[in-house]
Amino acid sequence: MLNKIAARATTAAHCAVRWYKSRLEQGGPADRGDISITTIIIWVAAVAGAIAIAGTIAVVIGRYNTTLSGI
Repeated sequence: MLNKIAARATTAAHCAVRWYKSRLEQGGPADRGDISITTIIIWVAAVAGAIAIAGTIAVVIGRYNTTLSGI
């Protein structure tokens, strides 16, 4: 039983070392690239839209607060 566990541990360690060596030969972690300008434009538009909607809701609630309290 102990020999099987030792054999499995040795095999796992050997595989890990082989994988690590191959990663080093490839030059380390893969380059994920830069974020595209389109992604930035979409995020800015989404955040601006969310702020505009929240602001509009705040203005409407502030303006009609007394009218809405009777509902």
